[in-house]
Amino acid sequence: MPLNSSHAISTTISASAPRKPGRSHYWRLMPLVRRQRKTLFQALLCTILYSAIWPVLAYKSQILFKVIGQGNKPGDIDPIIGIIDLIIFAVSIFALQKVAQFGMDSLMARASLAVAFDLRKETFSKLQSQSLNYFETSQTGDLSYRMTEDIDRIGEVVYKIAHQFLPCVLQLIGVLGYMIYQSWQMTLATLIVAPILAVLIGWFGERMRSFSSSSQQRVSDLSSLLVETFSGIRLIKAFAAEDYSTTRFAAEAERNREAKFSTERLRAIEYPVVGFLQVLAFCALFFLGVWLIAGGKLKPEEFGSYCIAVTMLIDPINLLASNYNEFKQGEASVDRIYELIDLRPSITELSGATDLPAIKGKVELRQVSFFYESDRPVLQNLSLTAQPGQVIALVGASGAGKSTLVNLIPRFYDPQDGMLLIDDRDIRTVTLKSLRRQIGIVPQETTLFSGTIAENIAFGQINIDFAAVEEAAKVANAHQFISQFTQGYHTWVGERGVNLSGGQRQRLAIARAVLLNPQILILDEATSALDSESEALVQEALERIMKGRTVFIIAHRLATVRKSDRILVMEKGAIVESGRHEELLAQNGRYAGFYAKQFS
Repeated sequence: MPLNSSHAISTTISASAPRKPGRSHYWRLMPLVRRQRKTLFQALLCTILYSAIWPVLAYKSQILFKVIGQGNKPGDIDPIIGIIDLIIFAVSIFALQKVAQFGMDSLMARASLAVAFDLRKETFSKLQSQSLNYFETSQTGDLSYRMTEDIDRIGEVVYKIAHQFLPCVLQLIGVLGYMIYQSWQMTLATLIVAPILAVLIGWFGERMRSFSSSSQQRVSDLSSLLVETFSGIRLIKAFAAEDYSTTRFAAEAERNREAKFSTERLRAIEYPVVGFLQVLAFCALFFLGVWLIAGGKLKPEEFGSYCIAVTMLIDPINLLASNYNEFKQGEASVDRIYELIDLRPSITELSGATDLPAIKGKVELRQVSFFYESDRPVLQNLSLTAQPGQVIALVGASGAGKSTLVNLIPRFYDPQDGMLLIDDRDIRTVTLKSLRRQIGIVPQETTLFSGTIAENIAFGQINIDFAAVEEAAKVANAHQFISQFTQGYHTWVGERGVNLSGGQRQRLAIARAVLLNPQILILDEATSALDSESEALVQEALERIMKGRTVFIIAHRLATVRKSDRILVMEKGAIVESGRHEELLAQNGRYAGFYAKQFS
């Protein structure tokens, strides 16, 4: 059965739970990486050319040391000619290397950004498929951080692996091969410290992953707090709670600072330790080199060339250590992203689900029971039938189950017991899109998105029919105020529609529903937050749109439900009274009591 809200809470918590040791999701990036194989192959060719030049430079440096160390005996190389030849060769080969480096950098950047783009699309699409209860229990700031910062970090790791790690490995292989060619004895002595370095870098990397995971979670918490604060700034100012809000923010920011400092402190410890081991290796190298020269087993110019080769290992080793740390930090981001991708929605389509054909509008609930928590039922064995074209009003105290009932119709939730049918067809057997496309919802609080008025009315439609948008606005009593704007339907709507009044936003929501042309319409407290003038305009628009449709109205203002075909009074998840306005008043029951309180 589908998850209820308590299940959704546990699902959300598990998304931020620590990853089990030994498991990594990096390998799951391979399908995305393979899509860029052509670009990566071209980059690899550039990388091989770039890396192959280093040992060549080390070998040619022997000429410099030979010129410097020779005397003025007959047959010696002319110093000026030797140095000029070396400079010409170095400039030429460096130019070739930089061309290869440009190809390597640009191609690697293209491939890594494409991987991040594909991963971001996949994650967003997966989140879009999650059920409503997941978003009701998730932190918006945390999801935003994962979709932006975490994926950007993954893209950077992919870039650095391709752009720095691979060239460094190739450079190490090439230079080490040359060092072995020059003196295997010194190379063997130099590599004695390599296992110690590898163990230290691995240990620091694992610790870095752990600290990074904690730090990223703290940033997510801080981001969530900021979203919560800025969206509720009106309430904060109304209660003069700025100091309280600042204290909360400071406490969360301090936790974020401590987590980041732990990461940076570990990094500060690692570099001196690794650097000290490198110094020890150099000291051993010079001692052994002098000993080999004294014994006639190594020429001075060969030793000089060998030292040049060793210096070519410093940057690759440091970059590999740094990249490994970033690789482990990125592992936390990869895990956090794939935790989202692996989430299973609580509302899913059956494997054999088919599209729901155009409906007439009959809605039937058969012995439906629903609960968010197992010991607190919201709907209890409820049965209800709405015939096509009927207007059904749901009234009752807050918490009676009215909103839950209408949320079952578009399958925002599934009941634990019973079933819901539309035109005698179980809605669990049809696709969600075909079901929801035939149900219009006008909520109490209208959600508008950044964009034009026309884009908000035609929300969900890629190609906008402006004639249909204008007609829908006229039905919703919105055309007049839209026309007063300088840019009309192309007027930009600010975030959440803050530059429009409540009545204007609500009429845009009605126009949105009109354009959808649904056969079933849900009005959830559509006029409760409006002034009298706006309410009259909205109510007139609603009466116009309700004609010929099956309508469910949730209302606390009983004046808006008096014309309904049937009024259902709900209490503790059950229907306790049912009838028309006049019939319920004559019963002198709960509805009559509500009515008397409002109109006394």
